[in-house]
Amino acid sequence: MRILACLAVPAAFALSNCAGPTTHAQRDAATGAALGAIGGAVIGNNVGDGNAARGAAIGAAAGGAAGYLHGKNKDQQYGYRY
Repeated sequence: MRILACLAVPAAFALSNCAGPTTHAQRDAATGAALGAIGGAVIGNNVGDGNAARGAAIGAAAGGAAGYLHGKNKDQQYGYRY
């Protein structure tokens, strides 16, 4: 299971930019989710019961939300209209 989680996270990161995000919010949400998943998998593997998949899911959700809010703020700052 750990090998699958270790392979799934980099694959998700590599494929996250295939669609070509058009706004800062989209790009930063994808980046935040990927980085959050990696960090969450590492923390989840080393803390508690060692469940890297659960840590990756939590990290991806938190990172995606934080990245989206950061990107949306940049879009508003630069006057980008949706």
